[in-house]
Amino acid sequence: MSVPGLENVIGKNETALANTFGAPRLSVKEGDARKLQFAGEACVLDVYLYPLTPRGEPTATYVDARRASDGIDVDRAACVAALRR
Repeated sequence: MSVPGLENVIGKNETALANTFGAPRLSVKEGDARKLQFAGEACVLDVYLYPLTPRGEPTATYVDARRASDGIDVDRAACVAALRR
């Protein structure tokens, strides 16, 4: 997922994402995968982390973004920029 504006998210681990966005509002673990949710006034960002190797550390492989007010999809890179600390 090489979308301009997501290079500071895709491939990052949970610690790096927390350093970028602060503590996640939600952290869900399913098997060896994890979903982190970061939210602000502008949008909600869901980051999906999966291990790329057996027993490897989960890293961000996919990002989804929506408006906080009504759930309508928004530009992912714009949401990343809005939520960065």
